[in-house]
Amino acid sequence: MTLAYWEDVVPGTVTEYGGYTVSEEEIIAFATEFDPQSFHIDRDAAKSHFYGGIIASGWHTAALLMRMMVDNRLSGMKSQGSPGVSELRWLKPVRPGDTLRVRQEILGTRPLKSRPGIGAVENEFTVLNQHDEPVLRMRSTGFFGRRPDDAATES
Repeated sequence: MTLAYWEDVVPGTVTEYGGYTVSEEEIIAFATEFDPQSFHIDRDAAKSHFYGGIIASGWHTAALLMRMMVDNRLSGMKSQGSPGVSELRWLKPVRPGDTLRVRQEILGTRPLKSRPGIGAVENEFTVLNQHDEPVLRMRSTGFFGRRPDDAATES
């Protein structure tokens, strides 16, 4: 497989991918390990909570975003990691049976002066459920390898 480089990323591009259905069992398992609040792990307690039932941890939703990114985008690119996330918002609860997908918009790109072999990509990710409702929004920067010929000619 040919990997895509930073030069292949086009600002303004919007891509949708994913399609992951979340089960109650995995919601409870993730939350039991990492976010054991009652509305994530206890069916009876969750019924009386204002959410009205079990919901996924926001961190679980973020982890599912990451999984869909790797499976559908990053595995085909010269990914070099990320310096971090500038914004992360949980917009709507994710419930058992929800099917999630990602809408990714490339906001901009720039070469890194300190590391000529790497370029930065600014992204906005929106996770949508099966009703096209946004459940998570994240803005982040990703680092990607540059084509050796392109990075070498820049001064």
